[in-house]
Order: sequence, then C-alpha cells, then structure tokens
Amino acid sequence: MADFDVIVIGAGPAGYVCAIRAAQLGLKTAVVDKQWLGGVCLNVGCIPSKALLRNAEIAHLLREGGKEFGFSFENLTLDYSAAVKRSRQVSARLTKGVGFLMKKNNIEVIMGSAKLTARDTVAVTDESGATKTHTARHLVIATGANVAIPQGWTVDGQVVVTYEEAILQEKLPSSAIIIGAGAIGVEFATIWSSYGSEVTLVEMLPRILPLEDEEISAELTKALNKRKIKTLPGHRVEGIEVKDGTAVVHVSSSEGEKTLAVEQALVAIGFKPNSRNLGLEEVGVAIDSRGAIEIDERMATNVPGIWAIGDVTAKLMLAHVGSAQGIVCAENIAGVETVKLNYTNMPRATYCQPQVASFGLTEAQAKEQGYEVKVGRFPFQANGKALGLGESSGWVKIISDAKYGEILGAHLIGPEVTELLPELTIAQMMELTAHEIARNVHAHPTLSEVLMEAAHGVEGQPIHI
Repeated sequence: MADFDVIVIGAGPAGYVCAIRAAQLGLKTAVVDKQWLGGVCLNVGCIPSKALLRNAEIAHLLREGGKEFGFSFENLTLDYSAAVKRSRQVSARLTKGVGFLMKKNNIEVIMGSAKLTARDTVAVTDESGATKTHTARHLVIATGANVAIPQGWTVDGQVVVTYEEAILQEKLPSSAIIIGAGAIGVEFATIWSSYGSEVTLVEMLPRILPLEDEEISAELTKALNKRKIKTLPGHRVEGIEVKDGTAVVHVSSSEGEKTLAVEQALVAIGFKPNSRNLGLEEVGVAIDSRGAIEIDERMATNVPGIWAIGDVTAKLMLAHVGSAQGIVCAENIAGVETVKLNYTNMPRATYCQPQVASFGLTEAQAKEQGYEVKVGRFPFQANGKALGLGESSGWVKIISDAKYGEILGAHLIGPEVTELLPELTIAQMMELTAHEIARNVHAHPTLSEVLMEAAHGVEGQPIHI
C-alpha cells in the first residue's frame, strides 16, 4: 500500500496549489521541496519584486513628480536597502502563510532533494545527506525552471548577476546593463532607474517586450526613454566578462560591434525547465528538446500515474498558469469535474511603469490567422481618474472578430492595467462580446472606464474621444 495518494515534487505556485486542491478532494498528500515553500515566486520572484516596484513608484514620484504635485525637497534621501528589507518582510509573510496552509490541509511537507526511483517511488535526500523513500499512487512534477545562461558567459553573482542576486542585494548599482527586455528586464529597469541608476536595456530581438503587441512595445519604449532608460533593441550580446570589478558587455548590431562597461550586469534572457537529475528518463517520462516535460490537457505525462505542472512543462512560464495547471491536475487525479486550459488566452502582466497587461492574439497574429478584425482603442489621457492620478500615458486596445464579435485579444499599457485585465479575460471566457462590455455600466470616475470606451470603439462609437 502506498504511503500517499499524491506526492507533489516542488512547492512553488504550481506545486503547493496542486497539493492543497488534492487534499481538499480527500487525497492523502505530501509536498517535497529542496529549498523553500512558495518557490521562486514568493521567495525571490513575483512577490518581492512587486514590493520593490511599489517602493520604486514612490521614489520616482519624490524625485521627478514634485513640480506637478507641488512639493519639493532640499535634501531628499532614498534608502534602497530599506526597500529590499521591506520586500523580504513581504516575502517572509507569504511564505509563512503557505506553511500554514499546508498544516491546515494536513499536507505533509518533506524538505530535501527528490529523485524518482520508480513510477510510484521518490527518494528524498535531506540536508544531512540522509535519504528516505516514499511511495504514492500519483507523482506530480512541479520543479519549475532556472535561469538560462549561454555557454561562455561569466556570471559571478556579484558583478554579473541573475534575478535572484539582483532581488536580494541591498546595494543599488550606479550603472547597469540589463540583458533581455522581457518582463524581468523591464521591471528591474523600472526599479533601479527610479532610484537614480543609469540603466541600459539590451534586447536581441527588434523590440522590447518582444512577445507583446508591437504598439505596446513602441509605447513602452517611449515611456522608458522618457525615464532616461536607454533601450538597445536589435543588439546581440556576444560575450560578458568581469574586469577590475566592472561588467564588460560586448554587443553587436546592424551598425557594428561595441563594448559597454557598467558597475553591474543583469542576465534576464529567459528560463529553462528543471527536469534534469530527477530520474525522469529512467522511468520513461517523455521530455522534449527544450527539457520540458511533455503533458496532455489533463497534465498527465506519457507514464501513467506521473503528472507535470508549472514551468517544468514550459507551456507558459507564469505563476498563475502553474497554479491553474495544479488545480486541473489535482481534479483529474481525483476524477472530478474540471476544465481544459487555453494557454493563448491566459493573462500576461508586466509591472514596469507604465504597466503592461494582455491576453489572446495580437492584432498581427489575428490577421495572420485569417480573421477580419475590428479594433477598439481608448487612451488614458481622456480618462478623468488617470488624469487625477497624474498617470495619463498609455491606452487600451481590444481586438474583436468582425464576423461573430468574439474577443480575440486585448492589449493594455497604462496605470494599474494589470488590475483591469480580469474583466476582459472573464468576458472572453464567458463568450461575451465587446457590445456587452460597452453596455456594462462602469463607475465614474474609474480607470476601468477605458475598457468600456474601448469596447464602444470596437463598434466605432467611443463616447469621450
């Protein structure tokens, strides 16, 4: 008889959520992690970075916003280390909360490094080197991902760093190059520049936030440049080295090669799945060329009784996607009613200033797929709440199928747009059209009115522009 019904390997947002849902469904559940509850997200990712971004927002307002709001300082002092300490407090509180949830749901927490020794067996080695074997009817792999670092790049954790060192360090670099202009890159650019660092963003692809709608990239580039963040799209990093305590980055573009030297360089080019050294190959679990575990819509691998969720599947490396996968996985294991996930329509959020939020198809993708589209847009500069906040840059763009009215995607840039996105994603999920969004009365004055106006715009009838 197995020790558990379910053992989840990895206690990040995918793993611990899966464990909770499994326990709720009456399954005897354990979760294994080698380092911490809450995974990267709660400890050194999503959560502490948002705390730092809040500090950065205030720092930028104090440094740059005095003229508009009517205040000034003779000797403004900003303590970046205090911001980092606050972020650690926020992280610790939520991590303790996960521990409480494990106890509340009678989930056994096993700390140590896990390796599959059979289809239903996990060997866990703790810090002392002692190994104990556990069995379960179902094993769920939720081991996440780690930073992708090209061969030959020097990453010493001091001068050239990854997100983990960057989010923990209390010293602010006076100058920095951030390699990779995805979500992590632009968020750290926002944080460091708000405190006065000279920041350069280097991106190999032709534009920053290259996976977003092209107009989003253009608008954000203007906003970052206004904040004195230098952007270098279309630049390939040929190599990084540390010389005399300085990060030296060699880049090339259509204009030729150049060398950039700064106090610190952050490598933020992406992640690769943590699928190695888990014993997966030995038990026959299929892994693709990227190192991602192959799963079906149920989150099942090709080996009966072994499941995978979160970043290790590389479906969409976002915490909320992993959590959604975890719930679906647990429900499929328990044999109860569940849903199928649509990864195209998953919400995406980037917490730079201004914020970026999106889901679904870009305008270009919709046209490439053969849709005749209608586009509704509305600027924040015509929104009373945004003007009152002093944050009126950006806009909302809704893409709709002209034939049936289906919402194909939405792309937002501006104040707190990450909080506005759920109205649009639930509308799409429930098969509402822009007409229903437009007819939904929105409170005034609110930022959410831009959604109503953009929805009116899909039919060519925006009210306030």
